Amino acid sequence: MRINPLFTAIACSLVLLTACQSAPESTSAAEATTQQTNARFTELADAAWSYGANQDRATLQDISPAALTERYQARLNFYEEIESISPDSLTEENRINRDMILYALRNMLSDYEFNMYLRPLTNETGPHNRMAGIANSMRINRAEDVNTYLQLLQQIPDWLAQQTEHMRQGLAIGMAQPKVVLANFPAGIKAYVTTDPTESVFYRPARDAQNRLSDEVFANLDLELQTLIATVVNPAFMDFHDFLVNEYIPNAPDDIAATNLPNGEAFYANRVKHYTTLDISAEEIHNIGLAEVARIRAEMQDVIDEVGFEGTFAEFIHFLRTDPQFYVDTPEELLKEAAYIAKRADGALPKLFNHLPRTPYAVVPVPAEIAPNYTQGRYARSNRDDEPGEYWVNTYALDTRPLYELEALTLHEGVPGHHLQISLAAEMEDMPGYRRSTYISAFGEGWGLYAEYLGIEAGFYQDPYSNFGRLTYEMWRAARLVVDTGMHAFGWSRERAVDFLGSNTALSLHNVNTEIDRYISWPGQALSYKLGDLTIKRLRAEAEAALGENFDVREFHYQVLRNGSIPLATLENQIHQWIAAELAEG
Repeated sequence: MRINPLFTAIACSLVLLTACQSAPESTSAAEATTQQTNARFTELADAAWSYGANQDRATLQDISPAALTERYQARLNFYEEIESISPDSLTEENRINRDMILYALRNMLSDYEFNMYLRPLTNETGPHNRMAGIANSMRINRAEDVNTYLQLLQQIPDWLAQQTEHMRQGLAIGMAQPKVVLANFPAGIKAYVTTDPTESVFYRPARDAQNRLSDEVFANLDLELQTLIATVVNPAFMDFHDFLVNEYIPNAPDDIAATNLPNGEAFYANRVKHYTTLDISAEEIHNIGLAEVARIRAEMQDVIDEVGFEGTFAEFIHFLRTDPQFYVDTPEELLKEAAYIAKRADGALPKLFNHLPRTPYAVVPVPAEIAPNYTQGRYARSNRDDEPGEYWVNTYALDTRPLYELEALTLHEGVPGHHLQISLAAEMEDMPGYRRSTYISAFGEGWGLYAEYLGIEAGFYQDPYSNFGRLTYEMWRAARLVVDTGMHAFGWSRERAVDFLGSNTALSLHNVNTEIDRYISWPGQALSYKLGDLTIKRLRAEAEAALGENFDVREFHYQVLRNGSIPLATLENQIHQWIAAELAEG
């Protein structure tokens, strides 16, 4: 049957008219639903992030079993409700926010589910460091702050006693740190106990506040604080010390493998996922590590050939570890060398970045009380607007701090590494707190290692020994993939791990041993560096290939850093979207 064309035209017109009349109402309803969903997500995420935050500045957080259970259940409820919100119903920004808050909540939940709170220490840090952190972060400006600080210190004995009970329970169920990583731990606790209270780390806030307080208020603070340190804080620290020496260490396990802890295989898989943000097995990581070790070893041999050294790889490493030309005699010399490199790095930034942080950073020594068991260096973020970030340089045992590693260390911890990345994240505007402050190791440490690589483009490593130091640092991170998985999943002994790291890098043997103890006591964390670095380099290669002569390294770095510290899958999605947008613009 032939349809009348006029009838068809009229019918189509009526359909179009109906659609046009109903579209605004339909669109409006859809927009309203989207707005409601996003508003609900924001409300939940903000509530989840703020939940459990101590609103009373003068009270330490309760860590009793009942309090831990209550917080776990509340966070589980938040997690399940947020997870039920489809990312497709959220704005682009809230999709990233969803990834971030779920990541943060999942780690809090895992801490409880795997009883990680029962072993609240690594070879470097423990509950005593957290209490010392009160002093390092406290700023006393007025009498009210004095009372807050004194009240906090009065609670230290009970808080450390709660931690002691957790650790005692951990011993009972086999959730304890291995004995081998704890040999030097008691000395780190004792370092906080001083005969003269004014020399204590806990006296620092008073010393810093002297010029801000009236003579009367300061005199009262001085008297009460010295008394508290001598009669409350010092005895509490010594009680914790004695517990470690007399009870914990003697009964600590000899086994070093995380997979042999209670529910150990699931625990290590959880830590791998947390620190890498990838769905990847220990076996895959181990094999990636072996491949990277082989590649970097070949590049290291090229440098050995370049300098004309006649001898084996092991002999060259021995030469680097023992020749005085590579070491300084005083802490001040090492700090000055680091500061000079840091200033040169500052000058190289405009060529690589179009957006730089406002916050400056200082070069300071690692605090003496933790230096003996501490890594070579670290970045400490600024917690206040009137303080800089800090690049910590370990000046303990100077014969283990070679100059040929210092360029790579400085670029990693300072700029363009941790200081630049973390400060940009903290300075993001109109972002929720969990976006500005959550640190995802795979992203942050991956960026730090990538920053070492950027030193090549910035004109560093002109000296072949410094370039060998860069390769040593890259090898160090590749070897971590092998030794971490080796010890925790494949039955490697500590001695085998020490030999593998020591024979493939020019790290001092002191650093090799402290690093291996770190990996034993902190399962999975060491995996984040190299896997993050490989991801960033792969994404850069994809961008360069797709964009060709239109590729701008400064814009690429902006795209990597503009969202703060994010899971690697989220980063990959963001970079792919940027590449597609650039190609669409032509």
